[in-house]
Amino acid sequence: MKPSAILILLFLFLLKANAQNTNQHIITSDIKNFWTAYDKIKETNDSTLQLGYINDLFIKRGTDGLKSIMKARGYTPKSYLDAIHHYPLFWGSIRANTLRADEFADSIEIEVGKLAKIYNKLKPAHIYFTVGALRTNGTTLDGNVLIGSELALADAHTVSSEFPNALSHLKTFFSSNPISGTVFLNVHEYVHTQQKSSIGYNLLSQCVIEGAAEFVAVTVTGKPSPTPAIEFGTKHFEKIRSVFARQMFLEDSGFWLYSNADNEFKMRDLGYYVGYEICRKYYQNAKDKNLAISEMITLDYNNLSALSQFIDRSGYFEKPVSKLNRAYEKDRPMVVGIKEFKNGTKKADPKLSRITINFSAKMDKRYRNFELGPLGETHLLRIKEFKGFSDDGYSASFDVALKPNNQYQLLIGSGFRNENGIPLKPYLIDFTTAE
Repeated sequence: MKPSAILILLFLFLLKANAQNTNQHIITSDIKNFWTAYDKIKETNDSTLQLGYINDLFIKRGTDGLKSIMKARGYTPKSYLDAIHHYPLFWGSIRANTLRADEFADSIEIEVGKLAKIYNKLKPAHIYFTVGALRTNGTTLDGNVLIGSELALADAHTVSSEFPNALSHLKTFFSSNPISGTVFLNVHEYVHTQQKSSIGYNLLSQCVIEGAAEFVAVTVTGKPSPTPAIEFGTKHFEKIRSVFARQMFLEDSGFWLYSNADNEFKMRDLGYYVGYEICRKYYQNAKDKNLAISEMITLDYNNLSALSQFIDRSGYFEKPVSKLNRAYEKDRPMVVGIKEFKNGTKKADPKLSRITINFSAKMDKRYRNFELGPLGETHLLRIKEFKGFSDDGYSASFDVALKPNNQYQLLIGSGFRNENGIPLKPYLIDFTTAE
């Protein structure tokens, strides 16, 4: 071979090598392993062989990031096989995009560098571009960023026609061309690796956790958030603030986060906007901008006093959080009694077959929940059949089977909600039947 030809081949080799991701903090090997397993699975109808391929060629060869995302989202080998079998058009349409993951490494590294300049306590974190089974485009665990490439790298051409109702939101998500926001997503998730916790104790704290990551990502990248709820929220500030103020102390996220639940705004993930706006206002009011960034990242979101002070200083709400909390507790619906007997009785009729509980407010008939009482399962009042709510929504009935001389307990939980979405104050049914 002529020397000139050798030089050309060497140049092409080096060019190809430089095109690969050499950043040791951004790992993408799970993606190629997945497609190796995928191709073998598609070659056979033998379910035993398919299970072996997904285990041996993908999961067992997987990075720590794959192990983490499987843990975080409850993925199993069956999860992957089900997704592969049910959505072949989807996988065919997303393959090429997932294999582009390395292309984003340099840009991500640049933006993380910008983050380090405004937040000098930044701790290093690995970023894993891995493959999930359609339950997250990005999350964190154990201080690492975990990207579900099958969602994060989707675009407007990604096929969603095979998806069931539970995944219907992905059609809208894909139409937003999420691959264009890949760098932004990684900065958002990187911020989560720096926070004290990624899980809040109530809706308000969880919204600020997400909003802080979203606001910092906007500040670092200089680009608007790709989350549709942010733009929508700025156009409906007053209405969203009013409705959120009545629900922000919920112990779960309701329709505000991670949910396709129907709501009056016809928009999911509005909690991102609320948290974002709180942080934006806090930053706007601060004299030392870098200190404001540090404060929102290091805030103890599960400390009600610290969280309340942060929110009050932002000026987002018209009243202090403590005052809103008192009003919320005052307005919570309650169980006002049991139709068939007085709670706490020692002489309930053991032949009783139905129990009706009465509420102080009209309840939302879509919600209910029952839990164990302090005495546990041995004294649980078991429900044979939930009969439903009364027409006016002020009571609910369920059928039971009782025995003589037994103590029964059942906690009527905060999953019950009134028509404004305010959860019930938990109520313990506790009684003993006569002999």
